[in-house]
Amino acid sequence: MDETRVDLVVVGGEICSKFSCTSLANMMDDSLGGPTGMLTALLAKRLGVSVLVLGRPIPDAKPQPLQLGRADALNARSQQYLEIVGILDDLISQGLKCNTSSTFTNGGFASRQSHWWTGLQHVLHKNFLMIGQPVVEQLLAAELKESLLYNERVESIRETECGVEVATISQRIVHGTYCIASDGARSMVRQALRIPFTGTKPEMLWAVLDTFIDSDFPRCPEIITFELDGESRVAWIPRERGLARFYILLDGEVTEEKSKASIKRHLAPYRVDFTKTEWFSTFEVKERIAETFISQNGNGRIILAGDAAHCHAVNGGQGLNTGLSDAFSLGWRMAYILKYSDKLAPGAANRILQSYDAERRKVAENVIRVAARLVRDIKYEATQYVGNVEKNANYITGMGIAYHDLGSPAVRESEVGIWKAGRACPDILLTTPGASESRYLYSIVTYGKYMVLVAGDHGGHFNTFKSLVRWLRILPKADEQNCHLNGESELSYLAEVVKEGENYAIVVRPDMYIAYAGTAEGATEYLAEIFVS
Repeated sequence: MDETRVDLVVVGGEICSKFSCTSLANMMDDSLGGPTGMLTALLAKRLGVSVLVLGRPIPDAKPQPLQLGRADALNARSQQYLEIVGILDDLISQGLKCNTSSTFTNGGFASRQSHWWTGLQHVLHKNFLMIGQPVVEQLLAAELKESLLYNERVESIRETECGVEVATISQRIVHGTYCIASDGARSMVRQALRIPFTGTKPEMLWAVLDTFIDSDFPRCPEIITFELDGESRVAWIPRERGLARFYILLDGEVTEEKSKASIKRHLAPYRVDFTKTEWFSTFEVKERIAETFISQNGNGRIILAGDAAHCHAVNGGQGLNTGLSDAFSLGWRMAYILKYSDKLAPGAANRILQSYDAERRKVAENVIRVAARLVRDIKYEATQYVGNVEKNANYITGMGIAYHDLGSPAVRESEVGIWKAGRACPDILLTTPGASESRYLYSIVTYGKYMVLVAGDHGGHFNTFKSLVRWLRILPKADEQNCHLNGESELSYLAEVVKEGENYAIVVRPDMYIAYAGTAEGATEYLAEIFVS
């Protein structure tokens, strides 16, 4: 029997390379087990946490990362996260940018919309990045290396006062101080903990097809919803490599042949030939959420993430992106609890962990609500579906997901200008004094530390926490000369968002959400609730 001890054990979902269509039928709801767990582990590992990811196999699959199928789009917020992780450039080079949604009916385009993307403020990536989930998994797996084990199906899990013990069918025992369960909608861990997973299951069975086509249809990098006979039952998602993904809603038996026939009817009068189909599967829409995301009623050592915590329709790219957000929210929390506990103020570790449940459960509830509306509207006229997309664009782009007004212990309600506690930190443009080129804030962020952005004079308020937080002074563009005279250019940046005479401090959490926006004194008080002085 092989025994291993780590700080954090991650029970992941299916991570595989090649499979048959039948082996993946009805398994779309487990698609978040891989990237959610792997990203959480990678972020924690970079912060000094020893980790081990246990990826369970799909029958007859080789023990490698996924190569085909699954989720297909990264929204703006996920791209911000992966830029900080350092893998976004690789994804962009392989992916396809898309920021337009179109409707096609009666043989022609009826409308095109992109304003919910182009209207985003202080955001660099104003588009979906169309890229297969397998590419994301492969890049994460390459970073994790020996911290990722394939073909390790978990057989049992036991929680004690001081840790977690995980046993696999291959006779491996893994001891961890904490455990992340990201093992999909049919999570063995969640079931073992007897955490209720409640919700609805609308009677909708979808087909999904990844295929190359030969067609005289006017190709464009747009998400196209096709309306036929007053219903919108086919959607075309552009993909990398010239691949086309189709979602098809059918009545009765769902087969690949019937799916292709439906696509041809919806694209008429244009010709469509399917030259090579890489993947075909079906998935049932399920809308469920765990009663708690943390074991022992929020006081335990096992944390649910991804589809193990919540599942919903795939519309709007919500699944993969919500799972990645769970991971970005968890990595720093695990590191602070496991490695930086001696630097935390009394009670801070518990508040940090509790805030994960408070914030991510509410987000999951809203994602389920948004996805439910979208998946139900797709049966009606395309204009109604697109109108609902517009109403819920903040969730589809990811930039409207926020944690204010939730009672989260990690957010102090406050607001100054464009900065509001609980919202995503704006990706402002910064210029180094004396330099001609500017950089976006997210491009200089290193994941793991709180950051304080100070406009004006901070009066030495942050000297106590200098070794624990990263602080940047941001000055009005007009103050470049004064910045040089004060000899502070190494710590200072110039930004258009700061106006002459303004004095404030913004505390930004490691997951790039604003924790506090107000005075320097208020920021110091917030930090004192987290760190020992």
